[in-house]
Amino acid sequence: MKNNGSAENKFRSGYVAILGKPNVGKSTLVNFFLEEKLSIISEKPQTTRDAILGIFSDEQCQIIFVDTPGIHRPTTPLGRHMVSSAVKAGEDADELLIVVDAATGITAEDREIFSICKRAMQARAYLWTAMIINKIDCVAKPRLLPLMDACRGAVSCDDYIPVSALSGENCREVLALIRQKLPEGPLYFPPDQLTNKNERFIVAELVREQVLALCREEVPHAVAVEVTAFQDNPGRKTLIKATIYLERLSQKSIIIGEGGRMLKDIGSAARREIERFLGRGVYLELWVKVHKQWRKDEQFLRRLGYVPEI
Repeated sequence: MKNNGSAENKFRSGYVAILGKPNVGKSTLVNFFLEEKLSIISEKPQTTRDAILGIFSDEQCQIIFVDTPGIHRPTTPLGRHMVSSAVKAGEDADELLIVVDAATGITAEDREIFSICKRAMQARAYLWTAMIINKIDCVAKPRLLPLMDACRGAVSCDDYIPVSALSGENCREVLALIRQKLPEGPLYFPPDQLTNKNERFIVAELVREQVLALCREEVPHAVAVEVTAFQDNPGRKTLIKATIYLERLSQKSIIIGEGGRMLKDIGSAARREIERFLGRGVYLELWVKVHKQWRKDEQFLRRLGYVPEI
């Protein structure tokens, strides 16, 4: 990474926090920027449970995107950790993106998040802040201008940008602005590193994604996945064993399905995603266990990596 010393060619780097309520498309936006599926995506809210770093690197810059859990009113230790993780990410970043859903407009949840963002903006001088109005592919154009005006009145940002993270509309323009506003800085991570999470974490998330995609409404928030074995075999497929944890016995029957069909479908879909991510063949074994009220079990949450070790 060479430069000639001119101001235009100084290497730039920094952290960009992406905040918003659940299911506004934060993970889809990060995946677009990275051109890689890093964060799992689901129509179910509160899919992302921990702040995940997505690292974009080239010869001129390194952008560390912080994909945060959706901010909501927590009712469990897991929920409190999710909200705390998101708020801390916003406080520590160099740039701040606040994402709202064009289809729903500004809601009470959004206004609570705006209050958090305003406090963070008062506490530190961000180099750039932007309101990202996502899902514009879901609304008629006449509805967009009043929403943009409402966003301007709600939070004072440097820019207000309508995008579709799904189609990519205006997303490259957002990425160009992020690059432009970054401070001069070092290479925080190796240029080929995509995330701060290890392969086991990503694999567990890819399994959980398929549970969210294929199972009923009452299951998703009660699902956790732990990779119990990850064994590379030269010349053979990688052996991965994972356990799907649920909170109730009735949920277990849903995940397994009649004759084990649902679990087989989950495993087949997850294996394809894992093989694409790892770039090699995989043999995936899935098990299903019940751990009652695991979302309230601090020790279990630490074991899964959702809560930091004491």
